[in-house]
Parts: sequence; C-alpha cells; structure tokens
Amino acid sequence: MSGLWMAIGSGVLLAAGLWALARFFVRVHPRLNDALRMLDGRTQAAPVSQASGIDRLGGWLRRRLPHGLDERVVRQLQLRAIGVDRFYTYKAVGALTGLLLPSLAGLALLLTGGTSIAIPVVAALVLGIVGFLAPDIVIGRGAAHTASDATEALLTFMDLVTLERLANSSATQSLHAAAAVSDQAVFMAIRDSLQRSRLEQRAPFAELKRLGEDLELPALCDVADVMKLDDSGASLSDALRARVKELRDAHLTAAKVEAATISERMTFLMVIPSLIFGLLFLVPPLLRILST
Repeated sequence: MSGLWMAIGSGVLLAAGLWALARFFVRVHPRLNDALRMLDGRTQAAPVSQASGIDRLGGWLRRRLPHGLDERVVRQLQLRAIGVDRFYTYKAVGALTGLLLPSLAGLALLLTGGTSIAIPVVAALVLGIVGFLAPDIVIGRGAAHTASDATEALLTFMDLVTLERLANSSATQSLHAAAAVSDQAVFMAIRDSLQRSRLEQRAPFAELKRLGEDLELPALCDVADVMKLDDSGASLSDALRARVKELRDAHLTAAKVEAATISERMTFLMVIPSLIFGLLFLVPPLLRILST
C-alpha cells in the first residue's frame, strides 16, 4: 500500500512541477474586465519594479497566476494599506510553510525509522493549499472590523474638514489639509485621490465620490456632495456638522446592534453549562425508569 501512495504522491508532484513550468513559460493574458477598468481609469496599472525585498516573491507570483484578485479583496487590501505584492507574498509564504513542514517531518521519519512518507506528502499538499488560501480567509473574516475602522477614520476626517472650514479655508484647501493629518489607510487613499485630481487640474469632488464608490464608503460620497456646494457659495460648516452627526448616530447604532448580538451569543454559551448540570440530575432517574 505504501508503494501505491508513493506512486500517487510522485505523480502529483510531477504534475504540479509540469504545471508550474508551463505557467512560467506561457504568457499570461489580462482579464477583459481588468483591461476595461484600466482603460476607464478606475484601475491603475501595477508597477513591476517597485517591489523590494521579500515582496519580489509576491510580485513574481502575481505575474504568474492566471487570475487577478477579486474586487472585494482589493478593496479590503486598500482599506488596510496592504499592497497587492505583499498580499501575494503572504500567500506564497503560507503555501511554502505548509509544504515544507510536513515534508521535513516525513523526511526525518524516513531517515530515522524507515516509515512511509505517504501521509506527510498528503499532509504537505493539504497544508500547502490551506496556507495559500489563509490570507483570503483572514481578509474575509476581518472585513466587518475593517469597514468599521474605515468609517471611524472617515468621520474623523470629516471633523477635520469642518474645523478647516471654520478657519475660513476653501473646500479644496480643507480637504488637502485634513487628509495630510494622518497616515491611516483611508487618509492615504483620500490623499492619493486629491493628488490625482490636482495633477489633472480638476475639482477633487468627482474623484472623491468615485473613491467612495470603489471603497464602498457612502460617507465619503456624502462628503464630496457637501463640499461640492462650495461652488455655489453655500455655507458648508453647518451642513458638514449636521451630516457628521447623522453618520455618527448611525455608526453608534450599528455598534450597539453588534454589541447586543455578541451579548446574545455569550448568553447562549452560559446556558450550556446549566443544561449539562440539569442533565446530571435527570439522567439517573431516567436510567432507573428504563431499567425497570
């Protein structure tokens, strides 16, 4: 049976090696959706030579894989200020770790006791796949927390914009000054968006609204709509403060709902020991009744 497992493992490794060689030499064609988004200006071309250090491994893996990242993952990476090459580096390191650890254990067993390495080979393949998918799982499980942090940062940004407006700064000056305060991911994305609109010599409101739609942050779209009123000579301070108050109330309500949900889960877990304790008293009489 061990010979059969060795043959299966050798065949799998040989097929994986041939597939890797084919992917290395075959040119990868971009997806039509990504190409259209790049032509539309919603996606920027990823620079090839900016990766440094261990991120070069992620850049090499990104160029070799046939499919790009999902829009949801790209959005989460931007909200966390994680580069695409760094994300692929995490995937590569996870896959290599999952492949190497069981393989080294199987090699040690083979050298010391002559044990078959069939199980370590299968475990290496499974753990390699799990390690490759682990960053996606982490990103997906932390999406709600990331969105909450982004909303709080955006509310702080709106407060800073309001203070700049109270200091008699223009709408554009207020946005630039508020975005330069912090290096948080949302502030960095807003700063890049403002810089792009400044280089293109156009008003930043449309660019901010598009950024809010891409990041799924409706509050940022609201900021762009309110700041756009500056062109018509409207007073923005009162409108900004009113909108910030509404958004903070909505965010507080969502936080209270989440806290209530967590409390209900804890209550359910507290009931389980009581049920077990009650069963300890009910099981002996039930067994006595069934035995009679």
